[in-house]
Amino acid sequence: MVPTVEWKDGAVCLLDQSRLPGTVEILTCRDYRAVADAIRELKVRGAPAIGVTAALGVALGALSVRATDYASFAKAVGEICNHLAATRPTAVNLFWAIERMKRKLEASTSLSIPSAQQALLAEAQAILREDIALCKAMGKHGAELIRDGQTVLTHCNAGALATAGYGTALGVIRAAWEQGKTIQVIADETRPVLQGARLTAWELMQDHIPVTLITDNMAGSLMRQGKIHLCVVGADRIAANGDVANKIGTYSVAVLAKAHGIPFYVAAPYSTIDLKTKTGADIPIEQRNPLEVTSIHGSHPVAPAGVRVYNPAFDVTPAELITAIITERGVFKPSELADRFR
Repeated sequence: MVPTVEWKDGAVCLLDQSRLPGTVEILTCRDYRAVADAIRELKVRGAPAIGVTAALGVALGALSVRATDYASFAKAVGEICNHLAATRPTAVNLFWAIERMKRKLEASTSLSIPSAQQALLAEAQAILREDIALCKAMGKHGAELIRDGQTVLTHCNAGALATAGYGTALGVIRAAWEQGKTIQVIADETRPVLQGARLTAWELMQDHIPVTLITDNMAGSLMRQGKIHLCVVGADRIAANGDVANKIGTYSVAVLAKAHGIPFYVAAPYSTIDLKTKTGADIPIEQRNPLEVTSIHGSHPVAPAGVRVYNPAFDVTPAELITAIITERGVFKPSELADRFR
C-alpha cells in the first residue's frame, strides 16, 4: 500500500484520496494551511488518519514559526492548532491529536525554540507510529470474531486509507486474511462520496482480498438470503455510553443487522472514544456540500438543479444495536467502555 500519510523531506505527504481509484497521486503539503485544506476537502479522511495528519500539520506549522521568545512561539502554534481544529467537527481523533500536541508544547517551555520545534515533530511522528501499532492490535483481537468461510459486510472505508496504515475495520478483515482464513468481503458503495466503491474496494483489491461491491440499498436483501454473516465498521467518535458516530448509512446497516440476527461490530482505537461526550445526541454532525448529493464528483448531475438537499456526513448508531466494540485493548460491550478507558 502507498502510505496514507507520512513526513518526508520536511513536508506532510498525503495520498490524495479524492483522486482514487483512477489516479494514485501524492499531495505534498509544505505549510499547515495546505494540510488543513487537505483535511477539509477529503483529500485525507478517516478519523485516525485525520488525527495523524493534523498532528503533523501542527509540527509543520511550528517549524515555520519565526519567534525569538517562547511566549510568541506558543501563541503562534496555538493559532495553528485552532486553524486545523476548525476543519471538520465530528471525528474526535482530530481534536485528540491537537490536544496532545498542545500538551507537548506546554511541556517544552524550558527548551529552546528549535528544540521545542523538534519535540513537536517527534510527538507527531510518534502519533503516526502508534496509530499503526494500535490498528494491528485491533486486527488481532477482531480477527478472532471472524470464522473461516464467512462473509463480512463493511461500510465506508476504515482501512489503511483511513489510518496511518493497516486499518481499523479493514484491519480486522486484513488480520483474518493473514491468518489464512478464507473470507469474503462485501463493500457497500457508501453514497454520496462513494468511499466504499472508490476506496474500500480498491484497497482490498490491492491486497488480493476477495471483495464484492454492492449498492447501499442491497444490504438488507443479502442479509435475508444469508449471504452476510457479520458486519464490521469503523467510527469517528464513540460517546461514553457506547453510541457510535460513523459515516452516514451506518445506522441503517446496524438496524438491518439487528433485524436479521447478524453481529454488528465497531473497530476503533482509544483516541476515538470520547468520554467527555455522554451520548450520541451530543456529537456534532458535520453538514457537507449539497453538490456531493446532486452530482457525482461535482461534475455529473444526478438531480434537478435547485432541489433542496440534506447532506449530513455522519449518523449515530445507538449502543443497543452494537454487538461489541473492537479496540487495541480487546473486545468490549459498548457499556464497558467508560470503565475500560477512563
